[in-house]
Amino acid sequence: MSRPVYLVDGARTPFLKARGKPGPFSPVDLAVQCGRPLLMRQAFGPQAIDLLVLGCVNVVAEEMNPARVAGLRLGLPDTVPAYTVQINCGSGMQAIDCAFRTIENGKAEIALAGGTEALSHSPLILQRGAVDWFARLNGARTLGARAKAFASLKPASLKPVVGLERGLTDPITDLGMGQTAEILAHFFGITRHDADAYAAESHARLDHATNEGWLEGEMLPAFSREGAVFERDDGVRPGSTAQSLGKLRPVFERPYGKVTAGNSSQITDGASLVLLASEEAVEKHGLTPLARILDSQWGGLDPSIMGLGPVVSAAPLLNRHDMSVADIDLWELNEAFAAQVLSCVEALADRDLADRVLGLEGRGGRIDRARLNVDGGAISLGHPVGTSGARITLHLANALKRRGARRGIATQCVGGGLGGAMLLEAA
Repeated sequence: MSRPVYLVDGARTPFLKARGKPGPFSPVDLAVQCGRPLLMRQAFGPQAIDLLVLGCVNVVAEEMNPARVAGLRLGLPDTVPAYTVQINCGSGMQAIDCAFRTIENGKAEIALAGGTEALSHSPLILQRGAVDWFARLNGARTLGARAKAFASLKPASLKPVVGLERGLTDPITDLGMGQTAEILAHFFGITRHDADAYAAESHARLDHATNEGWLEGEMLPAFSREGAVFERDDGVRPGSTAQSLGKLRPVFERPYGKVTAGNSSQITDGASLVLLASEEAVEKHGLTPLARILDSQWGGLDPSIMGLGPVVSAAPLLNRHDMSVADIDLWELNEAFAAQVLSCVEALADRDLADRVLGLEGRGGRIDRARLNVDGGAISLGHPVGTSGARITLHLANALKRRGARRGIATQCVGGGLGGAMLLEAA
């Protein structure tokens, strides 16, 4: 059985830039800050929800299975299943996909899905030498053995490693995510100016959308336990220009690299949740959907060029629905790196690559920049890894409705050489 599935509502917290210490919210805190007002504005109560799925990559020890912890704190009935998914950057989109397929197959009527991430709470990890020393000390049974174990300590081994650093390095290729973007920039001829100009435009678009009120209802304020109020994404720099960003040094390939802190996604904390419903639930509760989820697709490729994940995941959607790049009214392509986004644009525009490698058979083409990330993206507002896929899906639904557009694709690259895409149609 395959049934229509609708995205009926959604919200997100402001995205808060990590500033060298744990932020005010844990992953579950963020999910609750986002989910509570979202549920309060619905025509149905929490008892109508059949399933909760959350994406989260950096799960903290006190919140194992954050979906379940968040569900109970949100007041969902004890009987509602809740599970957490992890596919790196695609976790929030994977959560929506899981809920989408569950409703489509008739196993649920209403589901709450999305992502939550507090990258500022990423753990500090002991080096292997320190772990081995603690093991020797723990295993020492006599005073002499313990003294010998103490004497073997090398203070340098106690220096911790930031867990996020390891998480952003691919274990197969030993490349950082930014280095994979440098590879794409080389392949597709993306210049430093191209990347900086794109990044400046992302900041300008997000600032404009915020000031125009286009994010109201989608972005809800968050309140810390200390009483602080967070109402806006705090990483946006509206005065950015290609010239000002051009003064920053490359991070990975000095001195000629294209990837800098200014044209890369920001490390942030944030959550985004959506409510999905079957056609029967829409009618029963008198809901007004934002969009219908038509299809989804996941793809894989060499991890060293993982930034092309949007290309290998979006292409099958176009083929399956007999559409071309030009038939898509809006694209939300997560801005991991400016060079990576621009490389995806070039890949789809390259006739030989689009036809021979992706099998698009004339359906490729250049994405119009006026249809791409129209209100900015992760470069300007941040990339809480487990959340971003949910945010771009929700924002695509809202942007389609606001603009009176028909169809859109939300897509993203995923660390490890993967990509995910969702095809939406305005309801």
